[in-house]
Amino acid sequence: MQTEASPLVDKFQLTQESNSVFPTGVPWVRYSGKYKDLNINIVSPGKDTVLGVDSVGTVSSSLLTYASIQALQPDIVINAGTAGGFKAKGACIGDVYLASDVAFHDRRIPIPVFDLYGVGTRQACSTPNLAKELNLKIGKLSTGDSLDMCPHDETAIIANDATVKDMEGAAVAYVADLLKTPAIFLKAVTDIIDGDKPTTEEFLQNLAAVTAALDQAVTRVVDFISGKNLSEL
Repeated sequence: MQTEASPLVDKFQLTQESNSVFPTGVPWVRYSGKYKDLNINIVSPGKDTVLGVDSVGTVSSSLLTYASIQALQPDIVINAGTAGGFKAKGACIGDVYLASDVAFHDRRIPIPVFDLYGVGTRQACSTPNLAKELNLKIGKLSTGDSLDMCPHDETAIIANDATVKDMEGAAVAYVADLLKTPAIFLKAVTDIIDGDKPTTEEFLQNLAAVTAALDQAVTRVVDFISGKNLSEL
């Protein structure tokens, strides 16, 4: 979301590109610039053209990821965003997780093999040195298109052994894997799904503060990446 992107745009002193590499008419936004030895692009799905809200969810995320990789040919993709966390897995508000694996929890296709396709489990790019150096928490990420959690989703999330839950990670992972582009996933916890407060209320209450924690983590990751090749991560 723009709320998540804006502090990083300022941190890396990026500028919004007026000559878009994206198709005419899409709301997607791209910022670019140079930071240390890196060429950085931050892309956001922007606002829905009809309702004016952030274009969250797997459809816009997968489209934007595909278009961005095709146009920009990045060495690595970082999907940075907020997520819900599970206290049963040790998550707390403000924690930032580096996802080890990502999967879907709301693509229910109860046919042999199609069921595995629906879950779509994929491993994130292996970054053992990054995780150790920055002392990041590691957990599995589960993705769905709903902010709340129905009983069917809860069962699938437990089966996915997920610590955090978001609305785009597995879609980004699918496209990145399809296009053979390494991807890592940083998720900051805004709400405790198995806690006492309603998810929506807690999410809105903590969004600004948790976004700041996310941006700090992303900056540390980018600083670590600078000057290294993939095998050193």
